[in-house]
Amino acid sequence: MAGATREALLEPAFVLHGRDYRNSSLLLELLARDHGRVGVVARGARGPRSRTAGLLQPFQPLAVSWRARGDLGSLQAVESAGRAPRLTGRRLVSGFYANELLMRLLGREDPHPGLFERYLEYLEALAGPTEEVITVRAFERDLLAMLGYGLGLQSDVDGEPLVRAHWYRYDPDLGAVAVAGAQGAGVIVSGAILLDLALADMPLAVARASRGLMRAALAPHLGNRPLKSRELYARYPVTGDTDHGPPSGQS
Repeated sequence: MAGATREALLEPAFVLHGRDYRNSSLLLELLARDHGRVGVVARGARGPRSRTAGLLQPFQPLAVSWRARGDLGSLQAVESAGRAPRLTGRRLVSGFYANELLMRLLGREDPHPGLFERYLEYLEALAGPTEEVITVRAFERDLLAMLGYGLGLQSDVDGEPLVRAHWYRYDPDLGAVAVAGAQGAGVIVSGAILLDLALADMPLAVARASRGLMRAALAPHLGNRPLKSRELYARYPVTGDTDHGPPSGQS
């Protein structure tokens, strides 16, 4: 109901983005388990007596209470809900990349079941031994699926099962279109790449080879404004692997 008061009590959440607001407050964008992306004002969070500023950081698991009537809510309480994952170098940038995707792709208070848990899994995987590029590619794939933009990774536009040895032009609006060979306009990928991209245990070579495909799949939903994480990735080049890393240069 428009204008109705909305409340949350110690709901699991993460900070996606924050910026200074007025003299001593913060304007935060949260990913909350039951409410999706939420905008809240943390009043006095930057003040000299604030006890919350150290908690209101990206990747820190939180339990958050807020109250809202309009587009922005007012933060009522915040507690730590666990230890933040240890992310450094490119893996830290990949954390910010996911936050930027969620900021750009999610509308406010439009929850998607399982997305919060998938984001938590993503952060844990970034902090673990799994190859970074596999972790990123799987999150991109799953995020698109959860938002209703999932890639067709089993059959082509005619409903025919994908063939590993065949080539396909992938159209984000249509799906996989069979083509004669590896050369041609658009994003051309093998059936093997498409089929293996759907695997829970995605091969490293597939994660690397599908970079262009995922970039094309994300582009229509991100718009023309470049992602800022592209500049951050440039500081951490991957030696000997120019196709490694997420498609952060959307433009």
